[in-house]
Amino acid sequence: MRHGLEIPCGGGAVSVSTLVELGELAERAGWDGVFLEDYVVHHHGDDPYTYDPWLVLAVVAARTDRVRLGTTVTALPRRRPAKLAREVLTLDHLSAGRATVAVGVGDPGDRGLAAFGEPTEVSVRAAKLDEGLDLLTGLLSGEPVHHRGVHYRADGVALRPPPVQSPRVPVWVGGSTQAGAVRRRAARADGIVPYKLTDTDGWSDFTADEIHDLVRALPPTRADGQPFDVAIGGRRRNPDERAERAYLRQVADAGATWWLEYVPVGDPAAMRAAVARGPLR
Repeated sequence: MRHGLEIPCGGGAVSVSTLVELGELAERAGWDGVFLEDYVVHHHGDDPYTYDPWLVLAVVAARTDRVRLGTTVTALPRRRPAKLAREVLTLDHLSAGRATVAVGVGDPGDRGLAAFGEPTEVSVRAAKLDEGLDLLTGLLSGEPVHHRGVHYRADGVALRPPPVQSPRVPVWVGGSTQAGAVRRRAARADGIVPYKLTDTDGWSDFTADEIHDLVRALPPTRADGQPFDVAIGGRRRNPDERAERAYLRQVADAGATWWLEYVPVGDPAAMRAAVARGPLR
């Protein structure tokens, strides 16, 4: 099981240089992946500083050699799949094949939806995600894509150069396992970033049995033949490290391929310290 960091794309008055520094520090501290949130307006603070995750990751890619880079998660219904695919493919080349993208319907409380006239109805966003997911996975292969749907079209377009990774850049699907559609969408992709709740008001960890059942309900391998990714976590570290280590062993034994630890927005020194201590192996 690999260990990744989920890092904010803003919040409060955090600086973009701090986010880049955290990405660089993550590699030195032994983390396996750096995954940024994707918001137009961050959820932390009244008028929070917010940065584009793909631009931040591009800089991190130029300053690292090993860590996997991506988002958890990008709200695909408010993005043009072709534009997102071009950004992800560019990152794949900048990082020599270390890019991953996770997509979902979007945070229900995302202020960047209604404020800019984006659809907020779950049914509409779900329909755009279902259609956009097929288009995105096709475009990330570098092969010609023919698609005519309700929301998007592609007339035999291939985005070149093709990805460094073969057969495509890995795509994960994020969302609550309370919604069966999340598992169905993930099965069409390369991984899942699951949560137990549809909101973040009350966090609850997956049990080992729940992870085991989830793994069994998903494909055993992804498009490149590697194990299908199940990225568990998304919260800050338990202060009881002994209990945390025991839980992470259970997570790994149940079949998770990633554990994601969240670095909350705060004092830059505290954020750096959370990254510098490295993963609990």
